Amino acid sequence: MAKYTLIKTEGRAKRGRFETVHGVIETPVFMNVGTVAAIKGAVSTEDLENIGCQVELCNTYHLHVRPGDELIKRMGGLQHFMNWDRPILTDSGGFQVFSLASLRKIKEEGVTFNSHVDGRRIFMGPEESMQIQSNLGSTIAMAFDECPPALADRDYVRPSVDRTTRWLIRCKKRLDELNAMEGCVNPHQLLFGIDQGAVYDDIRIEHAKTIADMDLDGYAIGGLAVGESHEQMYHVLEETVPYLPQDKPTYLMGVGTPVNILESVERGVDFFDCVYPSRNARHGHLYTHFGRINIKNAQYATDDRPIEEGCGCPTCRRYSRAYIRHLMVAGEMLAMRLCVIHNLYFYNKLMEDIRGALDEGDFAGFKKRFIEGLENGK
Repeated sequence: MAKYTLIKTEGRAKRGRFETVHGVIETPVFMNVGTVAAIKGAVSTEDLENIGCQVELCNTYHLHVRPGDELIKRMGGLQHFMNWDRPILTDSGGFQVFSLASLRKIKEEGVTFNSHVDGRRIFMGPEESMQIQSNLGSTIAMAFDECPPALADRDYVRPSVDRTTRWLIRCKKRLDELNAMEGCVNPHQLLFGIDQGAVYDDIRIEHAKTIADMDLDGYAIGGLAVGESHEQMYHVLEETVPYLPQDKPTYLMGVGTPVNILESVERGVDFFDCVYPSRNARHGHLYTHFGRINIKNAQYATDDRPIEEGCGCPTCRRYSRAYIRHLMVAGEMLAMRLCVIHNLYFYNKLMEDIRGALDEGDFAGFKKRFIEGLENGK
């Protein structure tokens, strides 16, 4: 059901179109993070449509714990449950499981860990992750992998990556079986594999070659933005991306700032997700083309301008910095909502502008102007 069309390239940068059962995704794309089937900050699916969100990312582990993936299946799957008719990508739960370092035990079969909600023991392996994601019925399922720290010892990373490869084989087999079953929520569910290898070029490249041969629907680069420098991250992308199929989506997991995104697009990445825009917004840190501002600062108390003049988001079209600052200082929920809407609009519009620049063959110029604007505004 999926079809990825490479429309244009500029250097390694890709302009693509990914056709799925739940709609077309124009790339490069930023996936808005709705961990528990909602964007934190009281943002509705209607809001997401209005600010140009193409894909929402939800989390397998969190939805398994609460309200339960079997309940969501009974409700017709995530799309129906949350009233969202566009694509959804579900994270496999691997990152959350491995972030519970003191609460988990890794074996070849999978991982046993304690729920962060009620402490109950949970086992998750490749087959369990695929079953949960099949119950959720997402457009794209992520393979279950181990996400070691970017700066982990080489002696740990090598066997970890080998196990991730074995787990990917099991994920593919199980998802194929689930998609063929009667009553499957989404029989066209896609599978993305994840390249791991910390900051070790040879391990990353070897793993990329191995998973590229599996002819998956897309490929992610995981284990970055977890302790390494931006320079190390960019180096890993430069070395690894060329060994992933150019005619499939390339997804950099958990990244990042607007500049991170621009640098990564330049290196061949076309799918992104990050909690930065919504998390920062909830604390009053707002993105603009002249840099990030803290709306709680006293200087905005009587500022009747929008967050950014010329911004087309619903917040900037109607509300002043002074009013939003007042809401934030007063602890009103509306403050978070208005700020999250602005930041997500900023990210979605950035991706739209990147796609436009690639269409026009001027990505390099756009990137230069954007970064100069940030630097000059500081």
